[in-house]
Amino acid sequence: MHGRKPKPLYADLPFELYVLPVTELEQNCSILVDRDSRDAVLIDPGGDVPGILRVLATLRAKPVQVWLTHGHFDHVGGAAELKEAFGIPAIGPHEADAFLVEHVEEQGRFFGMPEPGRSITPDRWLAHGETLAFAGATFEVRHCPGHTPGHVALIDAAHNIGFVGDLLFQGSIGRSDLPGGDRDALMRSLREQLLSLTDDFRFIPGHGMASTIGAERTSNPYLTDIV
Repeated sequence: MHGRKPKPLYADLPFELYVLPVTELEQNCSILVDRDSRDAVLIDPGGDVPGILRVLATLRAKPVQVWLTHGHFDHVGGAAELKEAFGIPAIGPHEADAFLVEHVEEQGRFFGMPEPGRSITPDRWLAHGETLAFAGATFEVRHCPGHTPGHVALIDAAHNIGFVGDLLFQGSIGRSDLPGGDRDALMRSLREQLLSLTDDFRFIPGHGMASTIGAERTSNPYLTDIV
């Protein structure tokens, strides 16, 4: 996406949606753009800020908020720089991830990353059941602990789209062996917060390709015990 004009995903959404892999871990930074105002929300800008800025310039888009699904460095690492550059708020994740977002550099060094990003104190934390609005869409915040204690998913049921961080992937699920991880909590979050959605519900994971709940319900081997 860095060298050419990107194409939006899902033409039926009330906003333009672009997904930009960033960092050495190919983490999905989602960019939501209001078609009229060209305001943009950045979800999980984990790093590679120059690349994010190039895409924003190509789209003629101006970031107005950063939303964070959880506190791992590859999802948070670029948020502080973008917040300062544009004077915009960083929102989320749940406060239970404070110990992660406040120690981004240490996380990155632990994983041997040459550019781990920067720690950040969000302008506000997110709580289960509240909503975030943008460009005619309303996202319900669902607290989904397990991968991290403060992980959240952002669910727009009206338009069948959600951003689920590292909770669920195409063909896999999130790790629970990192600090604060809990396998039982992860499986409960999947069962109660994601598998309760309709089969045609589309989700953008933290890594890899987008998928649907129906596809994962029938083919994801990690969901066998909970579907």
